[in-house]
Amino acid sequence: MRINKITQNYNGLSSRFLKNKFFLKSLEKISEHGISFSAGLSLLMSTVVRPCAIFATPDVEKENKQYACANSICSGLVKFAMVEAVALPVENAVRKLDLNPEKYFNPATIKNLTQNAEPFNVRSYKLLTQIIKLGTGFVTAVPKSILTLSLIPVLMDKLFFKTKKSRQIPTDDLKDKNINFTGNFSNKLPKMIANLIENPKIQKWAYKHQSQDKDIAKHIISATDVLLTSSFAYQTNRSKKIKENRKKALIYNNVISTAITILGGYATDNLIKKRTAKFIEKFKQINAGNPKLPKYVEGLNILRPALIFAGIYYCILPIFSTYMAEKVDKFIVKHGNKTSN
Repeated sequence: MRINKITQNYNGLSSRFLKNKFFLKSLEKISEHGISFSAGLSLLMSTVVRPCAIFATPDVEKENKQYACANSICSGLVKFAMVEAVALPVENAVRKLDLNPEKYFNPATIKNLTQNAEPFNVRSYKLLTQIIKLGTGFVTAVPKSILTLSLIPVLMDKLFFKTKKSRQIPTDDLKDKNINFTGNFSNKLPKMIANLIENPKIQKWAYKHQSQDKDIAKHIISATDVLLTSSFAYQTNRSKKIKENRKKALIYNNVISTAITILGGYATDNLIKKRTAKFIEKFKQINAGNPKLPKYVEGLNILRPALIFAGIYYCILPIFSTYMAEKVDKFIVKHGNKTSN
């Protein structure tokens, strides 16, 4: 009897939590601003948690730690700035489509959405809008890596070298790289996205692949990380502002972190996803009939991989990747010198 009573109390508590207005509102906001949520989480982790982990790494040269720390802070700041400049207007534009579809879509599209019919329905629409919102991170990956690399020497001077005259970012480096959304463009953006969604080929593709909506967030996050790391490695190798003897360790640090984060993130997410399937089903049952249920589920599907990837990349990996990057760098330099001799 006691066990049954405890079980009943637990089920009642979990049910109240899953229907909690604050929890549901948070999921709705994550659904509407998925990339903003990821950027905010990254900003916190990259400017506080990751630097602490890097400086706690044993047996690594102090300056290599400083460069890795500067890279982490600059990356978080630039990513957040990119979100404010690019992702936020896109997210707001999609929200306008959600709130007032009659203003932007033709009657045939609205009919399909309201009747949830082939070749386009609510689920395929959510897949497309999620790709559009999260895709801004992929599109801005290369300029993000360029800006991050430009800021690293500045931050190194300000925090660690503390030279009397800090390096300045050359105007030419940032010329034509600023992304500006004017008010006029922001007003046109919802219609541009609506026109893209109304393309028959895109609607058919979304309907065909709508079952992938649970995994699209982690796929886009991983693709963005690969592009970002590749671009950063290329730019770092060419940079004249990063010390030559620190370039390789910085590159290896990023490559090792990204590779392990993606592999570990997918494995962990797949394991957790299987174990949380019942949780999702229970969540759907408890909130059945709620018109915002698709948004809540989308929020959960964004929240899960974001927390997993952030936990691995910012909490677990910094010590390992910083340590391994230095060892790999020294190993290659040592054996390279032997070969040249």
